[in-house]
Amino acid sequence: MSVPEFLLRLSDDRLILGHRLSEWCGHGPILEEDIALANISLDLIGQANLLLELAGKEEGRGRTGDQLAYFREAVEFRNALIMELPRGDFGFTIARQFLVSVFGILHLERLSQSRHGDLAGIAAKALKETRYHARHSADWILKLGDGTAESHRRVQDAIDELWRYTGELFEMDDLERALAGDGLAADRAELREPWRAEVGRVLAAASLKMPADGFMQRGGREGRHTEHLGHLLAEMQIVARSFPGAEW
Repeated sequence: MSVPEFLLRLSDDRLILGHRLSEWCGHGPILEEDIALANISLDLIGQANLLLELAGKEEGRGRTGDQLAYFREAVEFRNALIMELPRGDFGFTIARQFLVSVFGILHLERLSQSRHGDLAGIAAKALKETRYHARHSADWILKLGDGTAESHRRVQDAIDELWRYTGELFEMDDLERALAGDGLAADRAELREPWRAEVGRVLAAASLKMPADGFMQRGGREGRHTEHLGHLLAEMQIVARSFPGAEW
């Protein structure tokens, strides 16, 4: 079960964050950004769909990607906690997307070299999209950080609030260590310093401060989530659960 479990970690990160971003549809600060966030959301959900289908195939229990997305309970989800936090204001959304996307580039670069051919192909496709996500969010970090006093305060507050959730992105357990040793996964811990360097570079250019490391929240990989995930899943899964077996 190790490979399906790993694939669920990858897919759930993208599925949950994609749903959070979809909440901005029709509510973006400007029309162009409304469209941009909707497109990033679609990219993430598309990546999640490919990974969920692959997880179902590897699992061998006949579950489809839709079944894995819409008929699991919160305790069965394996996303990092940072993905499920409420969308907050625009500064919070952009700060989260920036932190996650910079990590995503580094991680996907490694996964595109995986010995698991299907995973490597999905990672290579997702990498192209994630590079855009990182560039787009970094541009906004610069605009907000060097904008008004209000925009600077809001994005700095968001970075400070999110920081304690970033450590989970780099956690390695026995499962991922074994997969990394077999050339199937990447060593997340090795990505921390390159991530800090790139995040620090952009924050400095935006006149923002990188928070000091401290206590890091964790638990999502083991199915221990915040109360926010249950509310998100109730909304995300309502149609599929109301009409089980329906096709559209």
